[in-house]
Amino acid sequence: MRLRVAVIDEELPFPADSGKRLRTMNLLTRLSHRHDITFITYNSTDETVLRKAEEYWRGYGVNVVLLKDIVPVKSGLAFYGRLAANLVSPLPYSVQVHNRQSLRNYIKERTGDGSFDMWHCEWTPFAESCLDVVREPWLVMAHNVESLIWQRMYETESQPLKRWYIKQQWKKYVRFEKRAYSQTPMLVTVSENDAALAKQDFGASSVRVVDNGVDPDYFHPNTGSRHAARVPHRLLFLGSLDWRPNVDAIKLLLDEVFPAIKKQIPLAELQIVGRRPGAELVERVKSAAGVTIHSDVPDVRPFLWECGTMIVPLRIGGGSRLKILEALATSCPVVSTAIGAEGLNLKHGHELMIAYSTNELIAMTVSAIEQPQDIQRLADAGRETVCRNYAWDSLAVKLEKIWSETVSLDKKN
Repeated sequence: MRLRVAVIDEELPFPADSGKRLRTMNLLTRLSHRHDITFITYNSTDETVLRKAEEYWRGYGVNVVLLKDIVPVKSGLAFYGRLAANLVSPLPYSVQVHNRQSLRNYIKERTGDGSFDMWHCEWTPFAESCLDVVREPWLVMAHNVESLIWQRMYETESQPLKRWYIKQQWKKYVRFEKRAYSQTPMLVTVSENDAALAKQDFGASSVRVVDNGVDPDYFHPNTGSRHAARVPHRLLFLGSLDWRPNVDAIKLLLDEVFPAIKKQIPLAELQIVGRRPGAELVERVKSAAGVTIHSDVPDVRPFLWECGTMIVPLRIGGGSRLKILEALATSCPVVSTAIGAEGLNLKHGHELMIAYSTNELIAMTVSAIEQPQDIQRLADAGRETVCRNYAWDSLAVKLEKIWSETVSLDKKN
């Protein structure tokens, strides 16, 4: 059955330079040929990027609706003023700032008029705009259990004022997710771990899982004589450099992990690759021996092909890491913390190495550098697992079935 689906998101996901964008792009572009998708999102101050994004999505036959509002940037005095004002709101900041009048008006005008068969919230905060308003079937795509991320930020924050504010956001998100998850007709999580948490702690009744994925044809191993061989002592950190969990991970990496590794292996190098690095990080890397930063690169594959190991020192996070799937699809060895690897059906000593402490992370990475053939065998096995279980084509089919199920459940009710 061909469905008319209204997708609500904070932005037009393009280019593919973050995990969230990658997931949305890979799933929805595959379904756009079989269903009529309308993408509803806010406007942007960057006209050049916005026009390219519109062209990309309309090339897949997706109808794009740009609302008049622009989500405020997360910088400057005005941003801190909004954070302060949020103290009196019952909603978390990210929910409040995205629940804008133009979106609420659009939903009220279009729900029940026959335009759509269902609504798809591509991020949990947009459930606020749909609760008690949308008449058609609707679902929420939970890329993370947001309260879990805020809890982990609280647990790792040392600055007293920041820690206090983060705690307020954490508690607000607990209350919001209990309401959103228990009332949405269908919740889609990215892992079985998140699904279990949503059911047990937040009262979600209808939960399905669509894992994060990878395109095995694009993220393929390094083959052919024209490609450089792996450099065992070269480490790679890959991820969005403006995402709080990654910022925390890099801090741990530069403060403790990499210095300890370099003390044992003086030739060790660290490449930091990702979008939108902050000025503080750029300046710090300039004075860090053996560390280079590569921002907003058009293709991450050369870095995955040439490094000896990708290191994932995450202490904060939720959902699951697309970058681990992409690394293993290229047969790139991975050493990760337990939080970094959570949500993926991958095992320590089978497809990658998983550390449960900073000291373990250091020791495992040193071992990977010194014995590259051993961890390479894990990476090769990891590619087989990833290609078998995490290909986007099969995951898109799974989401399509959930769309049909959501519409069918509503008709039964």
